[in-house]
Amino acid sequence: MSKLTDLSEARRRATARRTAGVALDFDPDRLALARRLAGLPRTRLGKQVGVTPSAITQYEKGQTKPTLPVLAKLAEVLDVPVEFFRAGSPVPSLPAAGAHFRSLRSTTALERERALSFGELTLAVFAAVELHVDLPPVRLPELEIPGDPVEELDRGGIEELARQARRLLGLGEAPVPHMVRLLEAHGVAVVRLEDASHKVDAFCHQQGYRPLVLLSPGKQDKARSRFDAAHELGHLLMHHDVEPGSRLVEQQAHIFAAEFLAPASQLVDHLPGRLDWPALQQLKRRWGVSLKALVMRAHTLGAFNTNTYQRAMRQLASWGLPEPGPLGPPEAPVLLPRAVELVGPQHEVLRRLASEAGLPLTEVERVVRAAGGDEIRPIIDLTIGASAQ
Repeated sequence: MSKLTDLSEARRRATARRTAGVALDFDPDRLALARRLAGLPRTRLGKQVGVTPSAITQYEKGQTKPTLPVLAKLAEVLDVPVEFFRAGSPVPSLPAAGAHFRSLRSTTALERERALSFGELTLAVFAAVELHVDLPPVRLPELEIPGDPVEELDRGGIEELARQARRLLGLGEAPVPHMVRLLEAHGVAVVRLEDASHKVDAFCHQQGYRPLVLLSPGKQDKARSRFDAAHELGHLLMHHDVEPGSRLVEQQAHIFAAEFLAPASQLVDHLPGRLDWPALQQLKRRWGVSLKALVMRAHTLGAFNTNTYQRAMRQLASWGLPEPGPLGPPEAPVLLPRAVELVGPQHEVLRRLASEAGLPLTEVERVVRAAGGDEIRPIIDLTIGASAQ
């Protein structure tokens, strides 16, 4: 092909783009959100749409705007209506640097981005709901952390922070009736990640307007999901200015969760001195923690010697998951669906929320389901007490 022909072809394409028009009210952040929700890298999206990866990058950075035909193709590939890309209510941004992911090695950056984008979608829906209902304000306690930085705290220091948190949250020394409800009652947005995100463990983020906890869809076990929720609470209370992802920070959240759910002062006198599974099962039912967590606590508190601990862990490994004596399904969040029901008939309310947030109805429905939408109840009463069990 001659240079003249190349020039003519370039002019033809430029003319086609001009006549097609561009999306003047295009919101680049919404394209980035839709792409991350779909779990697509820019290379794959560009190939499916028929543009270069650099073009996708330019769209997302707001350097250029897609033509109307390209916008329609983007909507088709990403399975959202074209209206989703129009500038409207801003969707909160959750930077990956502020997310306390349990393990960075076991998940890809794309998987983490997809999970974070669902968190952004969640906060956008919560913000739309709050135009109609006063949700619980954020009332997480401020802990008196003696270490500076907090990473220098030893096990005893972390356990003292867990006891301090229990006092400030009004729990006393009794078992936590409902860990997820406790978070919601103090202003935390809690949702369960979709099955598509099963590789991503529970994680939290606190750089949005409301703290956010996303629970793992792969743990269909009440004891393990309660521990996850307590673990994320530890991050929210202790690790405000700590770089997430380190093994030490995750270990601190584990120590916090173990003491928060089953205080040593109440547990130690009831732990068996030998491997007594019926006794451990009884403690599991009382405190709502797993057998594995109890075995680890028994070893830490000196009730089990190393041989007994290792024998117990081998037995648990042979049983696999779920453990014997399951406590039932995981605790479900209820705050968002209850708030939706207070506003009016669910179908009408979800359509209104979708319109106000500038989100597809299907995405709003996804968030409400993840926030416990299958268990909608009529009264928005988040009192923590024995009835919450």
